[in-house]
Amino acid sequence: MKDFILAIDQGTTSTRSIIFDRSYKSRGAGQMEFSQHFPQSGWVEHEAEDLWTTTLETARKAMTDAGASANQIAAIGITNQRETALVWDRRTGKAIHRAIVWQDRRTADHCARLRQDGHAALVAERTGLLIDPYFSASKIAWILEHVPGARADAEAGHLAFGTVDSWLIYKMTGGKRHVIDVTNASRTMLCNIGTAEWDDELLALFGIPHAMLPEILSNIDDFGTTEPDLFGGAIAIRGVAGDQQAAVIGQACFTPGMMKSTYGTGCFALLNTGKDRVTSNNRLLTTIAYRLNGEIHYALEGSIFIAGAAVQWLRDGLKMIGKASETADLAASADPGQRVYLVPAFTGLGAPWWDAQARGAMFGMTRNTGPAEFARAALESVCFQTRDLLGAMRKDWPATADTLLRVDGGMAANDWTMQRLADILGVAVDRSASSEVTALGAAWLAGHGAGIWPDQAGFAADWHLERQFNPSMAVDERRELLDGWDSAVKCTLAFGK
Repeated sequence: MKDFILAIDQGTTSTRSIIFDRSYKSRGAGQMEFSQHFPQSGWVEHEAEDLWTTTLETARKAMTDAGASANQIAAIGITNQRETALVWDRRTGKAIHRAIVWQDRRTADHCARLRQDGHAALVAERTGLLIDPYFSASKIAWILEHVPGARADAEAGHLAFGTVDSWLIYKMTGGKRHVIDVTNASRTMLCNIGTAEWDDELLALFGIPHAMLPEILSNIDDFGTTEPDLFGGAIAIRGVAGDQQAAVIGQACFTPGMMKSTYGTGCFALLNTGKDRVTSNNRLLTTIAYRLNGEIHYALEGSIFIAGAAVQWLRDGLKMIGKASETADLAASADPGQRVYLVPAFTGLGAPWWDAQARGAMFGMTRNTGPAEFARAALESVCFQTRDLLGAMRKDWPATADTLLRVDGGMAANDWTMQRLADILGVAVDRSASSEVTALGAAWLAGHGAGIWPDQAGFAADWHLERQFNPSMAVDERRELLDGWDSAVKCTLAFGK
């Protein structure tokens, strides 16, 4: 009996693989961190082989942990860090440069020139995105311009581009499949999200040969079959989605008006707008939430570059804490008389500001400011940024006025932060009973595609609430906190201009 699904969650700092059974329960898991590379200020890279080897090793570990053989696994589902760009040589199967990570800002000047030259309207109309280094297109263009011989090889058809899902599938299938799912494609700034096809005019704008691009598939599709020697037998790859869209699916946010926010390295909030492609007037992104049964559903998305990374900064950069879990107690013990704000623009500010040149700043410090106040400011910065996203969504789509937010990701386990989030937003915050909603979303795609799991309605019926956080902060206190945050952001944006 094929009773299991293997979900691969390839993230920004680690790779995690989980075996789920027919009841959506985790039966085995493996996780590995990998090195982050920062060659210059604002540059972030990964070794392509690290992404592959950690995927292979964690998948094997999960199978061993679950006691599951390849012939017991119905399918593989993949979810991945989005926008990260890889280019490899089809002749060797090797990347020609390290993967350029979504956080990387090296192409800020290129993107600024494109905006100055009047291309923003075209890009927004075709892709739903803003011209920004965050997305894949300018990263690919950089590689073609800076790796010797790359452009000639690309024009000759020797080079392949892919987001992380494409790279993993290429490796799993022994180079037989060069594909990408529709959600990852929608984040490249090269895909027309109305047709879900590559856009020749955008390819010309960025100087990217069409021959480099993978085939775009639906979220449930035939992505190929693994080489038998990898896992002791061939396994079908049936479901793929970018990590934020996988979380939408894992949170069962299938109904227009439902919203999820994932708190990992960054924070990403997506509001399902159904078949309506809502154009933002408040610098949010319009993106493909998923394509199932031939139908595209859209979402409004707000992207925060620094969420959990602010806690990592306290731990690894400032050495103020030994582990992330210490921040809750520290924040709770902070001096309530000190209003200290962290604007964590370490790699620029995302939505709704989109300022690639902004840099982080602290405001309101006194001689008595210490680790407790720093911890509170770091955690609150995530809440304040989420409030900025929700405010923009409400302006773009008034139906969000009574939004009930579903949350997930590492920071969602922090009770102090989730209560503060509810207080600052003024809305209820629901935490899923599953701590693996992103992986579960990818698993459901594969499981439904393999015929062992139910449809969307059946899956949604099995979603369970672990805890609801309700706002309890006085309106005046909330307003005072938000006024301080708004002032801090304005000062940050003004610095260096």
